Amino acid sequence: MDRVIERCAGLDVHQATVAACVRVPEERGQRAQQIRGFGTTTADLLAQGDWLEAYGVTHVAVESTGDYWKPVYYALEERCMCVLVNAAHFKHVPGRKADMKDCAWIAQVLEHGLVRGSFVPPAPIRELRDLTRYRKSLSQERTRHADRLHKVLEDAGIKLAVVASDVLGASGRATLEALLQGTTDPAVLADLARGRLRAKRPALRQALAGRFRDHHAFLVGQILAHLDYVDEAIDRASARIEELLAPFRG
Repeated sequence: MDRVIERCAGLDVHQATVAACVRVPEERGQRAQQIRGFGTTTADLLAQGDWLEAYGVTHVAVESTGDYWKPVYYALEERCMCVLVNAAHFKHVPGRKADMKDCAWIAQVLEHGLVRGSFVPPAPIRELRDLTRYRKSLSQERTRHADRLHKVLEDAGIKLAVVASDVLGASGRATLEALLQGTTDPAVLADLARGRLRAKRPALRQALAGRFRDHHAFLVGQILAHLDYVDEAIDRASARIEELLAPFRG
């Protein structure tokens, strides 16, 4: 089979170690192969990059192992052509010897052009991805805590969600704050309604007649405090996303 890359390396990545195999041409037309292990600290990864450069390596295939590949890939992406490969794409390519190390096999399939690289976006897009995924996880967390709030109110016999479409809206939040301060009179709580919800005060008086005890107050207070924190975190993440999106507005 034709060789398409003369100087290449394969990296078998683990949490604490990286097994690196370099394949380069020899003087007599044969292939020389060197295998060496490295740690995954920044200093070790920089030493690994120097070792690869000493052999004139131009292409490196990095196995995509969990998230462990990221620091290895990022340390090399500006020094040579990096290819992120899925283990399922090369481990069953015919021709591998039983006693061959993973890094050596990665290097061999790379030099023959038999690996397909996964998409790795540039650094600015990676940062945006991290932020949008973080914001999504925050939004999911907010939904989970809002659901917990509904369950606590149901346990207390407070049917606010039946009348108000948004328990965490202005009217709902005012009602919850009053409950936390010890107000349990349904008429007083119903009078806290705002906007169009004021027209539903008779229904609110019935919905707010429950068994709201200190136990429920403690849980609701904790949930509301956490929701406030999550809302602030979402706002900060959104502001950061908008800032990083500025160069792409055009």
